[in-house]
Amino acid sequence: MKRVVITGLGAITPLGNSVNEFWDHIIAGKSAAGPITKFDSSKFKTHFACEVKGFNVEEYLDKKEIKKYDLFSQYAIAASDQAIADAGLDFAAMPEVDRYEVGVIWATGNGGIGTFEQQLKEFNAGDGTPRFNPFFIPKMIVDIAAGVISIRHQLHGPNYCTVSACASSNTAVISAFDTIRLGKAKVMIAGGSEAAITEASVGGFSSAQALSKNNENPQEASRPFDVARDGFVMGEGAGALILEDLDHALNRGATIYAELVGGGMAADAYHLTGTHPEGLGAVLGMQKALQEAGITPEEVDYINAHATSTGIGDISELVGIKKLFGNLPVAISGTKSMTGHLLGAAGAIESIISVLAIKHGVIPATINTHELDSEIPEGMNIILGKPVYKPLNYVLNNTFGFGGHTASSLFKKYI
Repeated sequence: MKRVVITGLGAITPLGNSVNEFWDHIIAGKSAAGPITKFDSSKFKTHFACEVKGFNVEEYLDKKEIKKYDLFSQYAIAASDQAIADAGLDFAAMPEVDRYEVGVIWATGNGGIGTFEQQLKEFNAGDGTPRFNPFFIPKMIVDIAAGVISIRHQLHGPNYCTVSACASSNTAVISAFDTIRLGKAKVMIAGGSEAAITEASVGGFSSAQALSKNNENPQEASRPFDVARDGFVMGEGAGALILEDLDHALNRGATIYAELVGGGMAADAYHLTGTHPEGLGAVLGMQKALQEAGITPEEVDYINAHATSTGIGDISELVGIKKLFGNLPVAISGTKSMTGHLLGAAGAIESIISVLAIKHGVIPATINTHELDSEIPEGMNIILGKPVYKPLNYVLNNTFGFGGHTASSLFKKYI
């Protein structure tokens, strides 16, 4: 099997529109939550979210191109462009045959939901004549961001979209990892994007009792593991990673952030929206990631938990961690306390956090958590308030999605 390394990163997030800005705010413990500005939320139960701020799409696309793409694809283009530049890859200078060895696996949970809503509003406001924008379907469908990235850079390798709800982009990273390990590509662009701060999405998640209603104090609304948590805070944006065959990376003198050594996927097979109370899928996914890497639980230094700030979800994940890790002092934190929940893009953004945690030797904190829920198993080493600086060799990134999907990726310090 080929070894797979991370050589480039890109990020459009509620905490900044570059990897450096995003990381600085993560370490500073900044909350991205604030009032919703994308639509009038006054009639909704939740009036806040973690929106991307100051994103200038014209830095990446001309005005004619912008009209072709939903916001989720615009975020994808920006983040992937950043990651490609960060990796020092010049695809335009590559012979076409080399570009056959470069692929894209891009995830989303909701795709072009903003476009979908807008087109239906325009149709319903009209005279009943079925007039639709010719770009309606290609702007909306979930696979289009993967296609757009490949077209933009003329990449002919494996190209598709993974959709596993909030585990989608972690699934994309793991799938890209498997593609390279099996020798089916040398370089993969993997990640996910989401632009779901819309009336239908916010309304739907609210009706499902999934969103926080802490409108009086939105900056502290995302509070994983806290006894007073009342749901997740919607986020948006994109995260991109360049995964590369180690030999290919070394031959071109690439900078290596970390190595990806394991990926585990499983299912709770339990409930449409709820996680298994005993963390069944979580345990299986984490076990598979460790087994693939050939390591024991004792070797894992830090777990970036899914930790959405929902009542059942937070506890079931910690129950699963307890089953696998027992009384080991593995550090755990929930960075959605700062970013909000980027849904299908969450796994990619948190993969970036995991990689940078290894590079910089720091465990980001969980913010906003003031009193731990008494249902949390004893002995959990949850990092609260301030980051902890220490060398990290192995970091596990957990993501779980509606439908019972679980995905855990395992990163290692590159030596």
